[in-house]
Amino acid sequence: STTIMLRAIAAIAQHEGEDLADPQTGLACVEVFALGGPTTDETGAEADYFAIRAMLARGLVEVADFALDKGAIREGAPLLVRFLTQIASRFGVVVSQKIAAQTVAVVGAVGGAAVNLAFIEHFQDVARGHFTVRRLERVYGAEIVRAEYDRLKMAFAAAA
Repeated sequence: STTIMLRAIAAIAQHEGEDLADPQTGLACVEVFALGGPTTDETGAEADYFAIRAMLARGLVEVADFALDKGAIREGAPLLVRFLTQIASRFGVVVSQKIAAQTVAVVGAVGGAAVNLAFIEHFQDVARGHFTVRRLERVYGAEIVRAEYDRLKMAFAAAA
């Protein structure tokens, strides 16, 4: 089911103008799993979209820098594992919530299929948002998109 979701995420990325041959697009597809996780971090503080992207980018930069310095990806394995763990830890919470919902006896086969569908749709929605933001960043620049995001976030918080 993860493979099916990755294919669907890649299709959304391509629809939003991403080049599937670009390794950055592949990483952005994997980022969707982390972005689709809980909206609070381990301290209970709210983690927004750009904060999660920044955390993932820092992990990836560490991996790339180490690999370039050492001249071998193999030696960068501990950093790569840590980066993938960041993604897996956020994705894992969602997966464990899905598994818990499926194991409830009342859910049954039809309910299990509904949970699977909701799970896939959730990550497709996250992918649509993520790749829309990336497209807007390509068109208008990352700073302008981030400023508008912050403005809207403050407006919604004030209205709540």
